[in-house]
Amino acid sequence: MKAAFIPSSPAALLAIASVVTILCGMIALTVGQEPISLQEVWRALTQPDPHNMDHAVVQTSRLARVVVAVLVGASLAVAGGLMQALTLNPLASPGLFGINAGAMFAVVLIAPVIGAVSFSHFMLLAFVGAGATGALVYAVGMRGPARSDQARLVLAGAAISSLLFSFTQAALVINQDGLDSILFWLAGSTAGRGMNEVRLAWAPIVLGLLGSAALARHLNILVAGEAIARGLGQNVGRLRLLLSVCVILLAGTAVSLAGTVGFVGLVVPHIVRRLFPNDFRWLLPGYALFGALLLLLADLLGRIVLPPEEIPVGAMTALIGAPYFIYLTRRSGQHA
Repeated sequence: MKAAFIPSSPAALLAIASVVTILCGMIALTVGQEPISLQEVWRALTQPDPHNMDHAVVQTSRLARVVVAVLVGASLAVAGGLMQALTLNPLASPGLFGINAGAMFAVVLIAPVIGAVSFSHFMLLAFVGAGATGALVYAVGMRGPARSDQARLVLAGAAISSLLFSFTQAALVINQDGLDSILFWLAGSTAGRGMNEVRLAWAPIVLGLLGSAALARHLNILVAGEAIARGLGQNVGRLRLLLSVCVILLAGTAVSLAGTVGFVGLVVPHIVRRLFPNDFRWLLPGYALFGALLLLLADLLGRIVLPPEEIPVGAMTALIGAPYFIYLTRRSGQHA
């Protein structure tokens, strides 16, 4: 049930969410070790002066951090919504595909061997590991005659993730030098990323978002039930494959860019479904906007709660998301 102050029009709600996201992004550009006024931030964006130190900070560091938060938040939220629709499981999240486990395993196992030294190298390794693991989970989960059984995908994801986490821990015991790399991914952060990393990430994220938008109408039919979808002429197997590719592109790129950021893909779809019509043509843009907004807020709070120290954004999303998810769980239990 919506609160009275929430607009009933989904278009109006999307517009409001867009404005709030932009405002949060502008505020985030002012926050750092040295505060910068909104006026100076605006000048840095519209009329940058290469000799102005504040403008350089905004252009080279803070702007990239805001863009990373928007891309990662939107990707994880949409991927989470797609996973919950794909498995018909409201507790599903992108991690169900083994994305996090595969990314960390690739970084810890391969980075010391090839001597990866830049963050771009780590990103590529993490994306390859996440993508390969997601493909493996899909292949195992959908293999056999019971292709329509979503539980197979859940079990395959849980089993392969646990296996890779165990291998990762064993690799860290053998090679202590990889500990810094794994802590880097476990914390989850938007700091230290530049526009080079954004340029590497934007193409697969945009492809995943556009692909999921193109499948929105078909997704509306799929969640009504497999029998109904087949009766209406949907190729359910191909649809699930395309949705899985979108999830892997979105979540794999997000994890490679920001590390392990939990609860965004789990909680945001629940919030959006309470505000928007049950139509993926509205839900998907809602997921993207509210996911971006949540990660921007989490990153902003992480920088101002304990100055001059920063709380990793992965910890902040857990602090924000876990209480809300507990509330949802208790509420659903009361109505059961």
